[in-house]
Amino acid sequence: MALLDRAEITGLKRIEPIALTLHPAAVYLGTLSEGSQRAMRSSLNEIASVLTDGECDCLTLDWSKLRYRHTVAVRTALKQRLAPATVNKMLVALRRVLKEAYRLDLMEFADYTKVTDLANVKASGELRGRALSAAEIDALIASCSPYTPLDLRDAAVIALLRIGGMRRQELAQLTLADLNRSNGSLVIWRGKGGKKRVVYLTPEALGILKEWLAVRGNCPGALICPVNKGGRVELRHFAPDGDGIYKLIRERATKAGVERFSPHDFRRTFCSDLFDANTDPFSVQQLAGHASLATTAKYDRRSEAAKRNAVRGLKLKKT
Repeated sequence: MALLDRAEITGLKRIEPIALTLHPAAVYLGTLSEGSQRAMRSSLNEIASVLTDGECDCLTLDWSKLRYRHTVAVRTALKQRLAPATVNKMLVALRRVLKEAYRLDLMEFADYTKVTDLANVKASGELRGRALSAAEIDALIASCSPYTPLDLRDAAVIALLRIGGMRRQELAQLTLADLNRSNGSLVIWRGKGGKKRVVYLTPEALGILKEWLAVRGNCPGALICPVNKGGRVELRHFAPDGDGIYKLIRERATKAGVERFSPHDFRRTFCSDLFDANTDPFSVQQLAGHASLATTAKYDRRSEAAKRNAVRGLKLKKT
């Protein structure tokens, strides 16, 4: 069902082309890095589509015509079908485009103030997704046969996500030079927030990665690469947003008969298992690349029984 009637949708369409230097969406996107541009352009396209029942994208919508009734309707529509974090990311893009519309003198200040007066969507506090079981991870690795270049590549991706606990966008950016084969460490130079960190692979995971590298070769460039239908390795990175990694994992899950999950669920498994092994929260935070311990603590899914047992050894007084 369309949010607006036909007359309002028509009124929001840009009739005359406009120079990109005067287009609020284009100006905003131009301030972002390549990876962020892809994500925010997608968000803006989705907002424009929701508003116009699929008739506009971010460049054909006249953002300067938006008013509070439009933006609050978009917020409500997105909230009904997307996770709070996703909606809030999209609202950031919306506010920034409208700010550019005001800066470009396309919108009055009073209208700009009202149209951007949108509260973020509150999260429940519960983490979405799930941790994977050992049996499911075994099934995923077992599905990577008969050891074609594609299978070896996918097994390496699973090993890196599972043991490295990295984000799919971080994996997509890794290069061969980031790997230390002698100790199994990987440097992530541009994690979330632009932070650098080091992750470590187990001997088993490093062995799986080396099997892929035997096919990939030792040429500089992307550590994880696309493989074409003929089985030839293409020495280039996946898209910075990690969408190719996401699709790869979805296809592998289907082949392995594993219940649907996302690449981020490997991070949940990584953090949960570290907590189960009684790793201190600060170390988990550093390994996962979280900005705060509060985020890390959400991944502590140890049972109440485990927590109760943890304090049984404490002494009230010396005996």
